Amino acid sequence: MAEGAAEGAAEAPAESGDSGDSGAGAPERGVAPIKPQYLTTKEQFHEFLEAKGQEKPSQEIELDISGKLYLAPLTTCGNLPFRRICKRFGADVTCGEMAVCTNLLQGQTSEWALLRRHPCEDVFGVQLEGAFPDTMTKCAELLNRTIEVDFVDINVGCPIDLVYKKGGGCALMNRAAKFQQIVRGMNQVLDVPLTVKIRTGVQERMNLAHRLLPELRDWGAALVTLHGRSREQRYTKLADWEYIAQCVTAASPMPLFGNGDILSYEDANRAMQTGVAGVMVARGALLKPWLFTEIKEQRHWDISSSERLAILQDFTHYGLEHWGSDTQGVEKTRRFLLEWLSFLCRYVPVGLLERLPQRINERPPYYLGRDYLETLMASQRAADWIRISEMLLGPVPPDFVFLPKHKANAYK
Repeated sequence: MAEGAAEGAAEAPAESGDSGDSGAGAPERGVAPIKPQYLTTKEQFHEFLEAKGQEKPSQEIELDISGKLYLAPLTTCGNLPFRRICKRFGADVTCGEMAVCTNLLQGQTSEWALLRRHPCEDVFGVQLEGAFPDTMTKCAELLNRTIEVDFVDINVGCPIDLVYKKGGGCALMNRAAKFQQIVRGMNQVLDVPLTVKIRTGVQERMNLAHRLLPELRDWGAALVTLHGRSREQRYTKLADWEYIAQCVTAASPMPLFGNGDILSYEDANRAMQTGVAGVMVARGALLKPWLFTEIKEQRHWDISSSERLAILQDFTHYGLEHWGSDTQGVEKTRRFLLEWLSFLCRYVPVGLLERLPQRINERPPYYLGRDYLETLMASQRAADWIRISEMLLGPVPPDFVFLPKHKANAYK
């Protein structure tokens, strides 16, 4: 501080009403002895406060989830009842299903329902998809005012044509200018950390992530999750964990989570050896939500068919609580249960395997389980999934038809 300013402050006359000369015997009033380098004038004092009042407060909230098990945001199947199941088995971090920012801005009730959080979700985020900086920033501002979350994630991994052709999801990896504006704009209006989920790139053998990660760090992303496949690959090949390991260095010091093909504690251990800050579990949790327990306890769990049925019973209870117990709620719960059963049937019980662990890209052969229920749960026919749903929710309505939304080609 300039000497003149310090002197001016020290010699400033008392304000009206603060006069120390209030009569004989009154105590003498002076100025508190503050160190000269901290002194200023009244004008500079108020100018400083006004300027600082217009600035965005510094983001004090940090996202410290290194080493935690992160359940991926899963479209359709990653609903609130399913996340409750995963939390019970040891998932540390959960995230809502992908929500489309334009639908949220239009006030669509079904889209806002995707952002609901259960009290058991102690570290919870929501994931937004959009192609344009103005709508994504507006939406982030709206969420900042209306919901309680620990982080907001941008979906830059969605491969489906409907999203990609509009410039969202994976397409943002090829639209660096728009991508930058979205990240910077959202980061500016959010009071919670902003994270991003990306793929290796759009086309096979044309990796982009290693170039984007340092930029994402500079644009303000607090953490990035990298799915070790390109858009073109979908699930036809195994995730490229060697490339994820290279990207850890490119992202540093920003934490990088890795995602792809985790179905056993051995898979998770190998993933952590690449140097990632943590692992995100996606399909593995759909095939066996008790995977989180297996990873934390470093064991293979030979879970019985009755234990698995009990998990499905809990899911239906959570579903009726979430979607309602009227006819509409029952059928909604049934639909989501059937979607999940289309994944669960790919799990092969530990006690039936000649070699452990099961690998995520191995197609289960036809087999007879150790009891009728274990065999029924191995069926890949929708009619048998419906039979399981009837054990839990009663008969299906007349003319009921079910076709799963997810037609994975993981075994090709």
